[in-house]
Amino acid sequence: MAEGLEVKELEDVVVRFSGDSGDGMQLAGNIFSTISATVGNDISTFPDYPADIRAPQGSLTGVSGYQVHIGEGKVYTPGDKCDVLVAMNAAALKTQYQYAKPDGSIIIDTDAFGPADLKKAEFKSDDYLSEMGIDPDRVVACPITRMVKETLADTEMDMKDKLKCRNMFALGLVCWLFNRDLQLMADFLNKKFAKKPAVAEANVRVVNAGYDYGANTHASVPNSYRIETKQKKPGRYMDITGNKATAYGLMAAAERAGLKLYLASYPITPATDILHELSKHKSMGVISVQCEDEISAAASAIGASFAGALGATSTSGPGICLKSEALNLAVIDELPLVVIDVQRGGPSTGLPTKSEQTDLLQVLYGRNGESPMPVIAATSPTDCFDAAYMAAKIALEHLTPVVLLSDAFAANGSEAWALPDINKLPEIHPHYATPAQKYKYTPYQRDPETKVRYWAIPGQEGYAHILGGLEKDGETGSISSDPENHNKMDHLRSDKVASIEVPDLEVEGDKRDAELLIVGFGSTYGHLFTAMTEMRRKGYKVALAHFKYINPLPKNTAKVLMKYKKVVVAEQNLGQLAALLRIRINNFVPYQYNQVKGQPFVVAELVQAFESLIGAPDDHDIGRYFETRILQ
Repeated sequence: MAEGLEVKELEDVVVRFSGDSGDGMQLAGNIFSTISATVGNDISTFPDYPADIRAPQGSLTGVSGYQVHIGEGKVYTPGDKCDVLVAMNAAALKTQYQYAKPDGSIIIDTDAFGPADLKKAEFKSDDYLSEMGIDPDRVVACPITRMVKETLADTEMDMKDKLKCRNMFALGLVCWLFNRDLQLMADFLNKKFAKKPAVAEANVRVVNAGYDYGANTHASVPNSYRIETKQKKPGRYMDITGNKATAYGLMAAAERAGLKLYLASYPITPATDILHELSKHKSMGVISVQCEDEISAAASAIGASFAGALGATSTSGPGICLKSEALNLAVIDELPLVVIDVQRGGPSTGLPTKSEQTDLLQVLYGRNGESPMPVIAATSPTDCFDAAYMAAKIALEHLTPVVLLSDAFAANGSEAWALPDINKLPEIHPHYATPAQKYKYTPYQRDPETKVRYWAIPGQEGYAHILGGLEKDGETGSISSDPENHNKMDHLRSDKVASIEVPDLEVEGDKRDAELLIVGFGSTYGHLFTAMTEMRRKGYKVALAHFKYINPLPKNTAKVLMKYKKVVVAEQNLGQLAALLRIRINNFVPYQYNQVKGQPFVVAELVQAFESLIGAPDDHDIGRYFETRILQ
């Protein structure tokens, strides 16, 4: 390294790629995260893209970002701030600089900072670095567009296709900063563009050009970063998104149960990738159907379950609203169904590409009548596999629709995932009708202990029956409007869900003597765990109890939560889990930390808020003050 270049040895590093939606930032970030996982780093990613299909080029609203956190050990979040920010145009620098660390490096394409670009980004002068208070010594100012054109000058590609390779130049420069093996990069690109070898060759050339630029002009680069790699446990690993993990979890459950998997879905951001992924696996017996609307998707999946398949339907919040009537049909018919709700910002169309946890009460109570339904919330992108698998297991063994709550953060984010041995996954035993019931079967005969009805598949001789939306007699299966029977059936359906065995609520950290217990659910696990860890390093006594199973709640929930003097429920809504816990647990009055920004929690903000809570007097007035202050 040349004199003056500071090499930073870090345990973990955060890189954020940003540019126009058409600049390929999501692809560049995905490739970098995959290569990092390949060499043994742990990763956590956060794609952050606009709702516009294609915003005007260079506009502030059209900026797309992809943040990658890589570490020598386990990382739980994409990071609060980035060590390296790649800004492919003026608008990206203007909107994304807020995510850079004060001493971080910034890579810009100077060819995208002309007068027209600066005007679109609403800069007031040509001196954009001074205007934003950025030290020029932190900036790698590179004419990326011009250099890409020169690199591909001898190819037959048209100018439009050449410019699509700009992201690869930036990626090559980042690879130099982190000493990444270019052969791994070449192998990845050749595989990705196997059907377009000319495109693969062009991208490899541009990546090498970016790498060489870094190697040849490194004296102008303020920092270089090196991060050690630790070998993971032996096994096959892949960089997987939450949506793909969800699809794989459903496939594994169907395989383990010996059933066909049938997914009916209507495209909706950010859940559509589940449909896309499952449509690729016809060889595995997967049936995927893109329906004309959300209602038909739910109804179609219910029909598949009635016919003996593992029925599933995927959507986001607005789709859950539309599916509610059909989901009630699955409840009263007591059919197995997996409902995947990839939550996004609302209400209405809201923030289609952003993440929230605001559908919790909707999936618990957003249907007419007494309509109990188990709810599971995935805690990370890789946990989406396990959560989907367990949702299918519960649905098939308890003859009930089950909601799997994911969200845009978990669904679009990725982590390094060890491929499981399917034979070591929990067995799944659908609750089928027994041979002894042949010719004596009625649809609501139940297991006396679990209250689960027996599942007969249409076409089986001796098991003819009718299901439907009207209440049925619990003994005969005939339509019934008898008040005592309806009362009995409501209680049976409720008791069946309430009696499902789920794992106990675990406490991490200072479980014996915590001054503060942090409580959350779903995809906020990584941020809350990291906040707890940082507070413990500072000497605080802090613990974390995180919910994956929400309905039914773990049996030890009240015992755990009532043990601690101060409990704060942190969630990306205005207090829905806190409200549920207040309903279910007598005299439980937690503090609350609520944000609805469409963005992940910021660990530093969590730590600051929780520290102030530990130091606050223990009375309800202070509790209300704390809640109000941190919501601002």
